[in-house]
Amino acid sequence: MIYELVLKSSIGKKLIMSISGIALVLFLLFHAAMNVTAVFSEEAYNTICALLGANWYAVAGTAVLGGLVAVHFIYALILTLQNRKARGNDRYAVNVRPKNVQWASQNMFVLGLIVILFMLLHFSQFWYKMMFAELIGHHEVALGSAMVSPQDGAAFINYYFQGNAVITVLYLIWYVALWFHLTHGFWSAIQTIGWNNTIWMNRWECISKIVATVICGLFAIITIIFFLNGVGA
Repeated sequence: MIYELVLKSSIGKKLIMSISGIALVLFLLFHAAMNVTAVFSEEAYNTICALLGANWYAVAGTAVLGGLVAVHFIYALILTLQNRKARGNDRYAVNVRPKNVQWASQNMFVLGLIVILFMLLHFSQFWYKMMFAELIGHHEVALGSAMVSPQDGAAFINYYFQGNAVITVLYLIWYVALWFHLTHGFWSAIQTIGWNNTIWMNRWECISKIVATVICGLFAIITIIFFLNGVGA
């Protein structure tokens, strides 16, 4: 009965996607708070990187994070395909978006796909050369013409963003897609879990926009500051 309810029903799938989504939002808040440290002190940021690094708790956390991303994406794909199948030929009809339906709500899967694709870029630039490099025993990795420690997170941020307009713009596009995804996804997850009523629904929508703006705003500020640090250098 529980299996049928949780894993097979649409409500159960939405619940799993919602819980995994909220957990990912909490991670993004942590990640943004961690990265903003680099703006004020690169030494302090590198200390945090060293505390995480390839330590067992960081590796375990990364494994859990990867699992959450996989579950969230897989269930989003399943629900999207189910919704398309349920709509049948109606999906080809030209129709006007309902007045109270936000644009993001109708494009969540596409926005999520953009977020996932840019995550792969981010992992190849940072995680692969930092935590993964440590796991396979590398004490130094190539960063352009220099060799740096996998725990020197500030060096990676400087290398990829200082004066690099292409990478900076790509990341800013990522943050915009993430913002739209979060503004709808967060309050939608709260609604699915059942933590809402007539009064709180509007409040959760407002809170979701605030949370999304804080997360994406911090990431954008960090990216822009390090980009400007390299302009004219």
